[in-house]
Amino acid sequence: MSSLSPQQTLKDVFGFDDFRGGQQAVVERVLDGHSTAAIFATGAGKSLCYQLPALHLPHLTLVVSPLLALMQDQLAFLTRHGVAAASIDSTQDRDTTRDVMERARSGELKILMVSVERLKNERFRHFLRQVQLSLLVVDEAHCLSEWGHNFRPDYLKLPDYQREFAIPQVLLLTATATPAVIEDMREKFSIAMENVITTGFYRANLELLVAPAMEDRQQQLVNWLKPQMQPGSEAPTIIYVTLQHTAEHVANALTAQGIAAQAYHAGLDSVRRDEIQRQFMNGESPCIVATIAFGMGIDKGNIRNVVHYDLPKSIENYSQEIGRAGRDGLPSTCLTLAGRDGLRVLENFVYGDTPEYAGIYRLLVEISAAGNAPDRQWEVLLNTLSRDTNIRLLPLKTLLVRLEMHGIIAPRFAFLAEYRLRYHIEPNELVSRFEGERATFVRLIVDNIPIARTWGTVDFERLHRAGQDQQIDASRTRVITALEYFQDKGWLTLEGKRMTDVYEVRQSDFVIETLASQLYDDCLIRERIEIERLQSMLALFESQSCLTRRLAEHFGDRSFDAPSGTEQGRCGHCSVCYGHPVRLPDAPPEPELTAVDFQRYATPLIERHTSQFGQPPNAQRLAHFLCGLTMPVFTPLKARSLNGFAVFEQQAYPEVRQWAEVMLRSDA
Repeated sequence: MSSLSPQQTLKDVFGFDDFRGGQQAVVERVLDGHSTAAIFATGAGKSLCYQLPALHLPHLTLVVSPLLALMQDQLAFLTRHGVAAASIDSTQDRDTTRDVMERARSGELKILMVSVERLKNERFRHFLRQVQLSLLVVDEAHCLSEWGHNFRPDYLKLPDYQREFAIPQVLLLTATATPAVIEDMREKFSIAMENVITTGFYRANLELLVAPAMEDRQQQLVNWLKPQMQPGSEAPTIIYVTLQHTAEHVANALTAQGIAAQAYHAGLDSVRRDEIQRQFMNGESPCIVATIAFGMGIDKGNIRNVVHYDLPKSIENYSQEIGRAGRDGLPSTCLTLAGRDGLRVLENFVYGDTPEYAGIYRLLVEISAAGNAPDRQWEVLLNTLSRDTNIRLLPLKTLLVRLEMHGIIAPRFAFLAEYRLRYHIEPNELVSRFEGERATFVRLIVDNIPIARTWGTVDFERLHRAGQDQQIDASRTRVITALEYFQDKGWLTLEGKRMTDVYEVRQSDFVIETLASQLYDDCLIRERIEIERLQSMLALFESQSCLTRRLAEHFGDRSFDAPSGTEQGRCGHCSVCYGHPVRLPDAPPEPELTAVDFQRYATPLIERHTSQFGQPPNAQRLAHFLCGLTMPVFTPLKARSLNGFAVFEQQAYPEVRQWAEVMLRSDA
């Protein structure tokens, strides 16, 4: 625990003379032992609210973060300031992870950062029980609210984890929480209202502009951006788009007009993405055209422009993305080239996450069957379950959490279904290092894990049977413990894969049809909320009153004060205050769908589906296929290789689905 005062730590360790915004209020509450929520605008310094207290608290601070990029950025900052911090993540090798755990156990580490998924790992949970924890920090805490814009089902379990690991207090951090989300977060962690600290969302240096998208949007962008891209004085700019191919097209168009631009999206390999990000951060590349894969964890102070070439996914996403501009406090512009033409694609993404009723029904049948088994245990390989039920992973995880909340299932533990090993010393030498019963046990392991070339697969059932024959305990737990010990000694390499979650079925007497209908209705409600979220965003961009004020009020910030010299309730630096409110142009009408289209684009999938599964696809599957929305069932069907895939991605999904229903009936 630091003997310095928080103010002295701020100066000596972090190099700041004064706290910003609500930082001091948050730090004081945390150090007074209160669970606290910090709702700070993007770029307002949320991270310091846990970094500084961590140096004054007696034990480890555990930070849960949704993205690797966020962790790496914050770790780099902490390392620069001499703070003992580390992360455990999926990119590390075993030795690195073991070293981090040892530093945490010994008390050397002050901050440990992990993803929320790491808390499901049985080995990591065992480690946490051996470590004293002072504080649980939940970064991007809006993810734990179903009313938030980026709901992550695993986040719902965090209050349980706090209790399980006896963590005395929590700190929730987010930049994008509406009043409903704040209330949800507060209730889940029993945070008193006076310990919710919110900074204002108004940033005087951000100019918010909305311009109706013209027919030639690329040229419109070039005309606006080119004057700011004079060689030697280019304004650092992020341009956000919805689709990967749009990022490539726009970057190429800008480059052709003499503006050095690079595309950034999830379709690029990680090495290339890292290189582009490094070039942008270092000022070597002035302009990035990106999907929302870019930006989380980006802390570049001098971004002068954030452009939304396509509509953002929500007001919350918009707020987060424009928050990356002007963190140095200098004037910066946030331009939205808004039209309704991209709305259908965003709406289709929402419809794409709604599972089929039949998939939910199949899921419940499997749970019911497991509940009638003697041990009432249900083993789940998520990818396999996703494939079998044809439910995408995120909606499937959400359904499992809902079933937990209904009391149908309860998570028990997770384990790696498969292990394989490679020896670094001769197996006989390994046996010779032990005596008595232990030597017999190690001999049993060696004899019952045959090596093919260099690797051997661990068959736990075979080992258990062999142990029974010789009256030796060769249980799964003992075998894994031994193999991990051998690896720690450097005698072999052990690899695990196929994470299996084990649930206990608490209720098996539910009526499958009734519960399936209830869960499906929940999905439809969620779908409607997301569509309404898109409509709220359009209403913001078409606002007849100050955009800055409307944005602040969306997040419950009633403290907006007009700058001196401007009329009350007006920021004076948005397109409405400039006298240019907009009416977004309608999307161009799509051609009417015809029987010829159905024959040409839908029939190939129908034929392949019927051949493989013995029946044609339903209208929902056809609509997903034609609108370019993925489903697990499309993988074995190789649906993407058919020329009808995504042919109607600009069409409204409900219209495509309704048309598919009519056409299927007429074919029947």
